[in-house]
Amino acid sequence: GLELSVNNHAADFSLSTSAGPPVSLSCLVQNSSQAEELLWYREGGKVDLKDGNKVNVSNICISPVTKSDNGVTFTCKLARDKSVQVSVILDVQFPPQLTGEESLQIEENKDVTLTCNAKSNPQAQTAWYKNKNTLILQQNRYQLYQTSEVFQLSIKTVQKSDNGTYTCVVKSALGEGRKDFHLIVEDKKPVFPTEAVIAAAVVVTLTVLFGIVARKDKIFKVW
Repeated sequence: GLELSVNNHAADFSLSTSAGPPVSLSCLVQNSSQAEELLWYREGGKVDLKDGNKVNVSNICISPVTKSDNGVTFTCKLARDKSVQVSVILDVQFPPQLTGEESLQIEENKDVTLTCNAKSNPQAQTAWYKNKNTLILQQNRYQLYQTSEVFQLSIKTVQKSDNGTYTCVVKSALGEGRKDFHLIVEDKKPVFPTEAVIAAAVVVTLTVLFGIVARKDKIFKVW
């Protein structure tokens, strides 16, 4: 009948919290007639406990709770029998944090990708705007890509009409973030005819050489 409980949970559980305020976890030995030593682990690493915080009851505090603690597992174990344990997974919730602006210059007829990087919990949804109006996605010209942290808009074969400010708006139940992209489409640069120049140089060189060979007798007579 010996068992442990963490914050009154006798089985593994998930604890929802927000980033910032501290979180306290209390591990308690149940149904024991003797003093039992307790151990705490953060993922695979052992947590250092003071001597007065190890027997029958053990408390740890995560302060402050940060976004990096999301999904981290804390486990309380019985020292003499580590199979007796209870784990808690932190579910740290925070709004998307996305700000700022970016300017992009791209040649006409080339492809461009606008990228928003934004973490959030719960997962956010994204919307794209052009010049503050909902972006109408043209088939075969616009492509959207989305993961839990990356939101991308790709524009193929950009035209002058694509000039403008594109806004990535990332929303979750806890808030929203946004980022502006100022897209400037430049005139297509003329392609320098490298092959033609090389060919012309070869022709000129050969002509000069042939001319020298044809006149070598006269050149030698002069000397």
